Amino acid sequence: MSDNKGLLSSGLGMVLRNKRYIVWFYVLNLFLGLFGTVAFVNQAGTILDHSLHSERLLHGFSLTVLIDMFARPEFGPTIASRGPAMFFAVLFLVASALFLPGVFLGYASTYRLPREDFFRACGRNLWRYIRLMIVAGIVMGIVTGLLFALHGFLERKAAESTNELLLPEVQFIGLFIIFLIMTIFRIWFDLAEADIVLSDQRAVRKSIATGFRYTFGGLGRLLGSYVLATMVAAIILLGGIWMWMKIVAPESVVGAFIVAQLILLLLLIPRFWQRGVVVSYWQQKMMVPVAQVFPLEPQPVSVAVVPEPAPVAPNAPPATQGY
Repeated sequence: MSDNKGLLSSGLGMVLRNKRYIVWFYVLNLFLGLFGTVAFVNQAGTILDHSLHSERLLHGFSLTVLIDMFARPEFGPTIASRGPAMFFAVLFLVASALFLPGVFLGYASTYRLPREDFFRACGRNLWRYIRLMIVAGIVMGIVTGLLFALHGFLERKAAESTNELLLPEVQFIGLFIIFLIMTIFRIWFDLAEADIVLSDQRAVRKSIATGFRYTFGGLGRLLGSYVLATMVAAIILLGGIWMWMKIVAPESVVGAFIVAQLILLLLLIPRFWQRGVVVSYWQQKMMVPVAQVFPLEPQPVSVAVVPEPAPVAPNAPPATQGY
């Protein structure tokens, strides 16, 4: 439990030191979301601006009015509004692949990452992240399809049983197991994302293999941290919906917009918290230690002192005998 607290606290510390990343992603999400809903607003406006039924949507929510609006010929094909929404949703995924490497590098840095280093990491890892997202989409799509197929088979078998409580139990337990398995896959590919950036790994397959190995090496700590962050996200969502229903008046468009955007902003915190947990785990278990090299201090060289020979006095010339 102390290990989980270590991962959670260190990951949360990274998030709090780099709050600007959450704000940037929120602004990006809001900007693309506005463009993605323009087509639907124009289609709905052609009907609701000239219909008394709009009162039933203004002062509450009526599923009957909404279905009737979709069924009218003047609303047009739904692909006209779904197309732009899907386009900007895919664009947000591409933008996430572009900016997430800088986020991982910023979380791993002990200082405020300069803007030049952030965008340099984004550009260097863009193609790596796109390849990783393709692999993750294929693998997780196949696994999700198999799990829900098995879940449907078990539901049909439970429905044939005479035990009336067996079907809801199978449904709840099955969905919970699917949630845990898909969370493990998310941990796996999040570790691969961190390893690509922090190890500067060009071979994506090596980071995928490394992430898989270390996922199961510390599965208890990582899964517990991810589940706890998901529970925080669920509390934020339920609390925001309760606030919307109890505080915001049905006719208050501005109040509904503010509460909805506040919920979306707060929901980014648990997801970035999970990325901080991954970076913390990478630093503890996956980072290759670098040997420190210290310069050698010059050693004094002993010099042998040779004593100079004593000066030799020149021989005096022989004395001349006088006559």
